[in-house]
Amino acid sequence: MSIPRRKFLTLIGGGTILAAGAAGLYAGTRTPTAALTPWNSAGRYDDPRLRALSYALLAPNPHNRQPWVARLDGADGLTLFRDPTRNLPETDPFDRQLTIGMGCFLELMVQAAAEEATGVALNLFPEGTGPKAPVAHARFTGPAAPDPLFAQVMHRHTNRKPYDMARPVAEADIAAILGAATDDVRADGTGDAESTQRLRDLTLAAIIVETETPRTHHESVRLMRIGKAEIETSPDGISVGGPLPDALGRLGLLTRESMADPGSSTFAQTIDMFRTAFAATPAFFWLATPGNARTDQIAAGRSWVRAHLQATALGLAVQPVSQALQEYPEMADHRAEVHALCARGGETLQMLGRLGYGPKQGPAPRWPLETRLVDA
Repeated sequence: MSIPRRKFLTLIGGGTILAAGAAGLYAGTRTPTAALTPWNSAGRYDDPRLRALSYALLAPNPHNRQPWVARLDGADGLTLFRDPTRNLPETDPFDRQLTIGMGCFLELMVQAAAEEATGVALNLFPEGTGPKAPVAHARFTGPAAPDPLFAQVMHRHTNRKPYDMARPVAEADIAAILGAATDDVRADGTGDAESTQRLRDLTLAAIIVETETPRTHHESVRLMRIGKAEIETSPDGISVGGPLPDALGRLGLLTRESMADPGSSTFAQTIDMFRTAFAATPAFFWLATPGNARTDQIAAGRSWVRAHLQATALGLAVQPVSQALQEYPEMADHRAEVHALCARGGETLQMLGRLGYGPKQGPAPRWPLETRLVDA
């Protein structure tokens, strides 16, 4: 079946399809309200650690896997783990991107605690970096000053739509976004026409490689949640939501099989949507670390969410487009090229993002906090 192009608006890797066309009462009932409840309940807990965690779980993360699990320890501590059952073995074979997501989580947790003037002492990887070892022990203790960026937490959403090419991003705004990164991460970016075109071409080529490589594309397809019922049952992965996809899914006309089939019109339209969105990118920014240890990856995650919050404060849209940084064999040439363009010396590029002015974007589904807690 061919889905009309004007209705099938955006499918960008790790993202959300939002459809237009269906309206009225049916459209109004297709919002996965239950899957968005964590956005409304953030901060509404008695324990200050739970209040902080309820904001932290709104952090950006690869394929919306939400790999975090927390255990409360005593009266003022907690231990954070990464759930290995949520790994992405094809696109993230060394768990680098998932660890960056954990860094995003920790940054929002620390910011949320600071809103109540409480500091958080973090001990990263206290038992080593094995797959089941804790990511961090945290102790909520001592004073802390609020971070102005926290005001944007509820407004920060990844935006995969085409950006306004008639509105260049000011150099001062790029500098402010880069300045939000932590000192242990090098942040850089560009709105220069020639450099931006090279990055548009490279990031598009990389996402096409990911889409046209069966095993990496199928990893994404398996995580797609088609329609309101699936999104609310499993509020993670790639949400394929909106009135039209919901209706087509209920009729069996939009399926994972059609999304995975390179010969289908759905597959071809997906590539077209990548081309449209990536071409409409007036600026890019990226994060690099001196090495590629787990602590470097955590630092990159903390800096990424800080930069995104600063962009949100400036009215700018952000989308991570880090496919070219992935470490599987089919991506090796693109990874080498993007490092040649953006890295210095022996640095590891950890994140690369689109930047521009885009239409309003809503929140992504989340699992409730109670499902992310384990007993001591």
